[in-house]
Order: sequence, then structure tokens, then C-alpha cells
Amino acid sequence: MKSAITLAQVPEATAGPFVFHQSLPDGFARAGKLGFDAVELFLPGPEFIDLESVRSMATEHDLGIAAVGTGAGMVQHGLSLTDPDPGRRTEALDFVLSMIDFGGQLGAPAILGSMQGKWGGEVSRDQSLVWLTEALQAADERAARHGVTFIYEPLNRYETNQFNQLAPAAAYLDQHKLDHTVLLADLFHMNIEEPDLGEALRAAGSKVGHVHFADSNRQAIGSGHTEMTSVLTALREIGYDGYLSAEIFPLPDPDTAARQTIRAFHDLTS
Repeated sequence: MKSAITLAQVPEATAGPFVFHQSLPDGFARAGKLGFDAVELFLPGPEFIDLESVRSMATEHDLGIAAVGTGAGMVQHGLSLTDPDPGRRTEALDFVLSMIDFGGQLGAPAILGSMQGKWGGEVSRDQSLVWLTEALQAADERAARHGVTFIYEPLNRYETNQFNQLAPAAAYLDQHKLDHTVLLADLFHMNIEEPDLGEALRAAGSKVGHVHFADSNRQAIGSGHTEMTSVLTALREIGYDGYLSAEIFPLPDPDTAARQTIRAFHDLTS
């Protein structure tokens, strides 16, 4: 398994669960100095920075690009793939596809979290799932063109009512033959929704393609009550060799959160 840490450049997300909000050159430098294997990028969009600059910073600091987020589409523009307005759905999908293209050229997958939206009011669950499925099929196909996966993230019930647990989401991906789409196992969300984190990971098995390495309070591992030994045991049993990426609050400060994360990573994976 490999370590990663989040770098965010979205002003509307400064209070969100991302460790480094400084400039990207500074964030890359800090991540490299602390010994992380990669960074996960949360950017306003693909036009924010040119690909060569990202490649240059990654090479300079010996870092990979673990993934790129799409959440700016929601937090900056209110875009959702399940919006009742067809024009807004198209705009949302275009944004997601643009981030898949951006990440794909860096060999990195894109993550779908908040932009999956939710159902309710005039939108039934069945209709919402039709729209979500259409969008995921387009995303799956676009990711395949780049030779990367697309990452779908089940969120907790306070953020979405689409899929909150790994096993139903894994079954859904299989049902719709989304063969290039994998699941993001976010330990913070799982602490809310899954009775047993280890069993949830085993149930999802090979569909687990990315892990958000966060404690129960969405701070660095060791700050909350997550029993991590069983989590790591389950990840090893399913053959997971991807990233443990810290999407966490930068508390008590970014550097301390990052140091605690990399220390926990080495303690648990060595």
C-alpha cells in the first residue's frame, strides 16, 4: 500500500477535510519532504494549472498523483449529476469528464463524491439512479480511454442518499457492468454507515480501488476511535495495494496532521 495526502486549491473548501491549502508548489514540497508517495488533488477545474507544471512538481518531489477530485463542481457551481434540470446535468457531466481527461493524462483516476447528488422532492430514487447510471457509464468509458479507473465514493447519509455502504455500491457497479469503475472506501463515512469496517471491505473485495485514510472524527489516524488493525487486515486479505490517502481536517494544524498521518501509515503497514 502507498501513502497520499490531499492538496486543495478551492477557496470554498478551505474549511473542508483537506490537509494542505497552500500553493501547489508548497504543498508538493511539504508532501515530498514528509515522505508521502503521492498527492491527491482537489482543484477548481482542469484549467487551473497546466499538466506540465503538475508533472514537473511531481517529478521534483518524487511524488505520484493518487487521484483528482471533482467536488469543485458541487461546492463552486452547485452541479449534480442527478439535477432535475437536464441542462445542469449536462454541465455536471461535462465537468466530471473534463477532470477524468485531466487526471487521465497524469495517469490518475478522478473521484466522484458530492457531485453524485441525491434524490428527493420531484426526483424519485428510481429516476435519480437512471441519471446516475447514465453518467457513470459515460465516466467509465472515458476513464477506460485513458487507461485509468473511475472512482465512485459512497458517502454517509448526511451527504447523499444514493449509496451509503460499500456492498450495495459494489453490487450496483457489477449490475451495470461498470468494469472500469471502482469504489472509494472512506473510513470516515464508513464509521457512520458500516457496522463492521473490516467486513464491509471484504464484502466489496476487488471493487475497492481507493481508500481515504481518516479517523472517526475525520482527523488524522490516531485522533479518533477507529480500530485500524482490523481495517488493514481486511485490506491485505482483499489484495488491496493502492493508496491510503489522507482526506482529513488539518488539525491541530496542517503539518502536525500530515506528520501524524505518515507516522500512522508506516506503523500500520510496516
